[in-house]
Amino acid sequence: MIDDEFRFLPSDAQRVGRTTPLPAVERISTPVGDGRLLSGLRFGAPDAPRFVMLHGAGLNAHSFDPALLALDQPALSLDLPGHGRSDWRADADYRPDHLAADVATALEQFAPDPVTLVGHSLGGLTAALVASALPDLVHHLAIVDITPGISPQGDAGSVTEFITGQRDFGSVDEIVDRAIRFGIGSDRASLTRGVALNTRHRPDGRLEWTHHLAHLDRLPAGDPADPQPYAPIWASLQSLDIPVTLIRAESGMVSEPLAAEWREHLPGSSIITLAGPHNLHEAAPRELAAVLRDLGPAAG
Repeated sequence: MIDDEFRFLPSDAQRVGRTTPLPAVERISTPVGDGRLLSGLRFGAPDAPRFVMLHGAGLNAHSFDPALLALDQPALSLDLPGHGRSDWRADADYRPDHLAADVATALEQFAPDPVTLVGHSLGGLTAALVASALPDLVHHLAIVDITPGISPQGDAGSVTEFITGQRDFGSVDEIVDRAIRFGIGSDRASLTRGVALNTRHRPDGRLEWTHHLAHLDRLPAGDPADPQPYAPIWASLQSLDIPVTLIRAESGMVSEPLAAEWREHLPGSSIITLAGPHNLHEAAPRELAAVLRDLGPAAG
């Protein structure tokens, strides 16, 4: 019998056309300070993951399940602090630098060999800082649909409103309808799966998000008056002596001006554009897996 947490894996495998048996998938955790635990999922062999995945704001480690089943490589998918089954921070501060410290601890414990570090959105900004802090443990950095030039109030405004604009819901369908309106995705089956793995019932029967961000008045992004609070992360990216790839969603948050700014700051990096919305790993898992396969340590 499949653990309830992993109940979607068979349908995820079918969706991405996987015909081989499901890999072993297990829940892992590690202490990261302040009495907190960082949790995540381990796919395949426990000794040496080739990929480590970091999700975006308001998502969780299961967001990458379909892509990892298509990729079929040993991997870790981590719940960022305050998300999934990772503990909430007492100070509710989920800026990338704070997240990176916890992720670095997990990387040192669970990934002894260099990995391809993949970060989506908030996870991408976090991944840039992790790679800068632990360059010997990162073979390739792949950032999905985010740049340090992003404006939380502008470019990411719809995501912020989706996460914090409504606190409780009457049904999964209500949340799926809202996600479609906000351009989070368009495939109802995929969205329903994501919502089911990211919500819980309150005592009054209504649904709420399990991640901490939905319980805050605003997303933490430093000084609200600063239109580009993540700009210092450019320096971390420029310090890297490893390949860096931006995987851009055609209908996502990285506009042409943001892509041009990326090229200006990181002229030696690569930009790959895939058809789909911001959450590429959920909307186009096979296509994303195909790109990542070429970036992995086995291909280097």
